[in-house]
Amino acid sequence: MDPSELKSVLAIVMAGGQGERLYPLSKERAKPAVPFGGIYRIIDFTLSNCVNSGVRRVYVLTQYRSISLQRHINLAWNKLRYEFGEFICTVPPQKRNVEHWYLGTADAIFQNIYTLEVERPERVLILSGDHVYRMDYSHMIRTHQDNKAELTVACMEVDRESARRFGVMQVDDNHRVIGFWEKPNDPPTLPGKPDRCLVSMGVYLFETPVLVRRTIEDSKRDTAHDFGKNIIPEMVDANRVFAFPFQAPEGEVAYWRDIGTLDAYWEANMDLTHVTPSFNLYDRNWPVHTYHAGHPPAKTVFNEDDPDGRVGTAIDSLISAGCIISGGRVENSILSPRVRIESHAHVTESVLFDGVVIGKGCRVHRTIIDKNIIVPDGAIIGMDREQDSSKFTVTPGGITIIPKSMPLTEMAAV
Repeated sequence: MDPSELKSVLAIVMAGGQGERLYPLSKERAKPAVPFGGIYRIIDFTLSNCVNSGVRRVYVLTQYRSISLQRHINLAWNKLRYEFGEFICTVPPQKRNVEHWYLGTADAIFQNIYTLEVERPERVLILSGDHVYRMDYSHMIRTHQDNKAELTVACMEVDRESARRFGVMQVDDNHRVIGFWEKPNDPPTLPGKPDRCLVSMGVYLFETPVLVRRTIEDSKRDTAHDFGKNIIPEMVDANRVFAFPFQAPEGEVAYWRDIGTLDAYWEANMDLTHVTPSFNLYDRNWPVHTYHAGHPPAKTVFNEDDPDGRVGTAIDSLISAGCIISGGRVENSILSPRVRIESHAHVTESVLFDGVVIGKGCRVHRTIIDKNIIVPDGAIIGMDREQDSSKFTVTPGGITIIPKSMPLTEMAAV
């Protein structure tokens, strides 16, 4: 695609949500700033999609608990050069012409119409900062132009039960959207596929004049001020609205995860530990960028003080820089930077954030532990749901969550 056409597109990333369903991981950080896959933040995947697609004018709309998100973007995403017409810039709520915070996705755009007037893009690509996927937006932009669309919505097939959590659409033979329902109890299925539905990925490409007009009109009415609930359903009959089927890179499975719950977050992390992961982090043609703090290499070591001669081992796991597995064993887990696993400790199917220390003889299973937590020697976590529920958050799927700054020094070994 002609680079000049991509320069006419402005991306706006929605990154201001509270992330209540990811609590307590989102207690002190915005949902897009939650660590993922060892070294990344969730927002890195959307921003990497932008940069790799050639969409390099990006505003990130922040709101709640935004300090760590802004710090991460300043450190990790200072690669672009403003003098070349490229930037990734965070924008807190401006309260321009209003006295309230963002009321919804459409209201967030309405409050930033001034930004659109300054940048004057031909098209606006609206993205979510809390999804994990890889997508070349230039293909969607080209299809949008070919269709002479006023709005294009990226979509993918999911099972009918999962569809109740998303915006569901119906399309004709030309992929023009003829119906759109946000989180319906009885989602319509695809022709000939009674168990499958077509759902929105929360990726929208608008013609700028249409976006401005629609959000101004919506601001004057008593609505949820949301694209899925209000703007898109109203546009289906009045505007040229098309669906863009999500396509995986050649030879790969189409992977897109809305990490809306703690269980979904854990499952998406576990996807990365498979022998052949569904989501490929190792494609040099499509790197996922992030901040690298300059930690020393990870290592597994023989524990000289252990009479049994324990050797640190890791199987089917992601081990980040600065980690030391000192006579412990790690299986199907993700270790963020500076994690230490002591002798005889056994960690399975878990996600450990930056700086976590697992003491000697510990057993940690199906657990997410936030940063800098020190698990005392002999502690057992994730093996007894009833016992864990008395101390920690335990998800419906049985994942134990230990929040940031929670003291565990008096935790008795079992």
